[in-house]
Amino acid sequence: MQEGFVSYINDQKDMAQASLEADTEGIKNTQTVIQKAINWFRARSMFVVAYGTGCGAIEMPPVFTSRYDIERLGVVGVATPRQADIMIVSGYCSLKTLKRVIRTYEQMSEPKYVIALGSCAINGGMYWDSYNTIKKLDDYIGVDMFVTGCMPRPEALIEGFVKLQDRIKNNNIEPGYIKYKEDYQFYRANQERLFGKNIAPAFIEDYTGMDI
Repeated sequence: MQEGFVSYINDQKDMAQASLEADTEGIKNTQTVIQKAINWFRARSMFVVAYGTGCGAIEMPPVFTSRYDIERLGVVGVATPRQADIMIVSGYCSLKTLKRVIRTYEQMSEPKYVIALGSCAINGGMYWDSYNTIKKLDDYIGVDMFVTGCMPRPEALIEGFVKLQDRIKNNNIEPGYIKYKEDYQFYRANQERLFGKNIAPAFIEDYTGMDI
């Protein structure tokens, strides 16, 4: 019999027990439905921080214009990382830019997601042998979706959003921010390898003599 339905039972004792079990199952099913609804709403309300980090920023504005109109999918731009759910690292990322990317990422509230747009953010692309650009973004922050190309067209970015929405809606994704927290020592070591110990936020254990 389908879960959540109670069979017709003549015995009053069995009926009472079945009724109790049905109530428990009803609560469990309601929680599942609520969680599914939360995931659906979360997938359909994506706020993207307006921060163009590289050449891929040229491809991003058309996605929000009337021709592609990604707002119909629930994707909108916001001004600050405090309001944002998604950050797009659009193309190459220099070392100077990476500092700002890390700071912006850590200011975003959870749950948060990162889309690496273009070959440069994935494997270095045409700057693979450059001394001042990074090769793999996911060595420094958590990345949830990769969109390949140099540069990807707006259609490719929209497909990346759609696939990320499907993963969030179906709850079959381990978000990058969770990996970032669980493996923070790995990410922090890679960050310090580039910038030294003095990269924000600088965690100071000895507060002796400091004016707090």
